[in-house]
Amino acid sequence: MQMRFFTLTDYPVGLPDRTLFTLETQTLPELDEGEVRIRNRWLSVDPYMRGRMSGQRTYVAPFELGKPMEGGAVGEVIASKDAHFKEGDLVSHMGGWRDIAQLPASGVQKLPNIDVPEQAFLGVLGMPGMTAWAGLNLIAECQSSDKVLVSAASGAVGSLVVQLAKAKGCHVVGIAGAEHKLEWLASRGVEAVSYRNKNAEELERAIAQASPEGVDVYFENVGGICLEAALGQLNEHARIAVCGMIGSYNDTAPAPGPSNLSQLVVRKARMQGFIVADHWHRYADFLDEVGPQVAAGQIDYQETVEETLERTPDAFLALFEGANTGKMIVKL
Repeated sequence: MQMRFFTLTDYPVGLPDRTLFTLETQTLPELDEGEVRIRNRWLSVDPYMRGRMSGQRTYVAPFELGKPMEGGAVGEVIASKDAHFKEGDLVSHMGGWRDIAQLPASGVQKLPNIDVPEQAFLGVLGMPGMTAWAGLNLIAECQSSDKVLVSAASGAVGSLVVQLAKAKGCHVVGIAGAEHKLEWLASRGVEAVSYRNKNAEELERAIAQASPEGVDVYFENVGGICLEAALGQLNEHARIAVCGMIGSYNDTAPAPGPSNLSQLVVRKARMQGFIVADHWHRYADFLDEVGPQVAAGQIDYQETVEETLERTPDAFLALFEGANTGKMIVKL
């Protein structure tokens, strides 16, 4: 059987060029004991993958040039030499950016028994959803009385953060750009603020108007002017959970830090970065809380779908144009 997969031909500087992604074909070897072969049905593309294209190790090893790229995927087992998996099992794993994955069974998980579409385990009930839940609850320690601000509030992570915070009874403000994203936030009872055509001072004034009593929790996805504006509106003992700063992922030179970082001292605030993998032992707790809400239709999650393996790099690059509403996924 043959596998088609994408490789990276060089480490990009700035926004990656589409020509750096090459689709290749390889004949798979026979299955070894303890391996499974999976026909992928859905692939995930995520902003963190840009860091793996830097050639430097961050919290995860970089992609190797000329080798199959990796990412979250959901698929069906089509052959197994491991007692825990049989043909027809639906599973999740990290053998993405390809149509057929052949992996050690230790890196494969059966999909949880929750009545949701299978691709939900790449989004609202997968890594982005877990990131939202962990950042809000474990890092920011959000309480019902908190005033919550979320950047990239209609994205895969932010769109769940705003809904979880609303469910707690919080006053929630979401920052987004496109008009349809602002409208979606408003439909969920979120005070929607646009960052478009604003500098940090103008964005701060808009946040102040949307949240007159300040900000107790800021969920950071973007950085840049969003962070600077948020710092200016912090209440005492505010908490900032930083899961990413997509605004700087393609910078070719270091960006200046926010001019008002001293607000952390003035407001006695805490700013903490986190990696969701460090909290994965709480995934069952996340599923217990959020899974039933998703299955019951109480969580409004959105997906932006590209189709065919060939479009995977295009789906990834579209993330940096703000082209996705909710989770960006590729259907094979």
